[in-house]
Amino acid sequence: MSEKQPKKKKTAGDIVLTVVLIAAICVFCYAGYNLFHIYTEYKKGTDEYNEIAQMAVTERDPDGEEAGPSAGELKAPMNIDFASLKSVNDDVVGWIYVEAVPDINYPIVHGKDNETYLHRTYEKNYNFAGTIFVDYENKGDFSDCNTIVYGHNMKNGSMFAQLKKFSQNEETYKKSKYFWIFTPEKNYRYEIISAYTTGVNSDTYTLFKGPGEEFEKYLEKIKGYSEIKTDAEGLNMKDKIITLSTCTGNEATRYVVQGKRVDTLDVE
Repeated sequence: MSEKQPKKKKTAGDIVLTVVLIAAICVFCYAGYNLFHIYTEYKKGTDEYNEIAQMAVTERDPDGEEAGPSAGELKAPMNIDFASLKSVNDDVVGWIYVEAVPDINYPIVHGKDNETYLHRTYEKNYNFAGTIFVDYENKGDFSDCNTIVYGHNMKNGSMFAQLKKFSQNEETYKKSKYFWIFTPEKNYRYEIISAYTTGVNSDTYTLFKGPGEEFEKYLEKIKGYSEIKTDAEGLNMKDKIITLSTCTGNEATRYVVQGKRVDTLDVE
């Protein structure tokens, strides 16, 4: 008869290897869960905004012009159904569309503070993407000298993530130097005058009570800050500026694209 082989005793090294293996499996599972959670958050946000766009946006001729008696006349590239938007969220004050990066095509809200919409979607669901919103210290009708509009720099390219393309590739600005803000009363077209990275507490975020010498000096400075060459000329204290601001991945800096109002159209 064969004798039973004695069981091999586990050494300290075997125990350590087992513990390491279990820990590695736990880390892998946790990382997988986090990735899945991030993916589902991105998808929820993207799906929600796609549904809102389908509900509220009617696109027009991409060139902004139509044939007929009004041929050659500037037309807004889309019509926005603000009645439908207000039925979902009464904080809506506008809709933004950037011609060179058309994925930037979202509703804009104006809240009671700058925290509410950081991680709340237009339908007020919790989500990393948040909502594009106007600084609470600004008026909600884009009539201030400098109106600041915030949006997240999402890793899936949504919200304001693609603004940085203006500095990354000169062809972006060449494609189009305009962006639009539609409101229930008027449609505004803005010409980009500057695009750059700045400090989170820089003078870029200065708000003005009204036009004056201080604002005129501000315009000179922000044009000089630009990382890209723009065609903007003749800036003056009567201009209305929009500052589009997003994060950079560095807590100390932000990326901004600034434009001056060049056209005001009646809502059809």
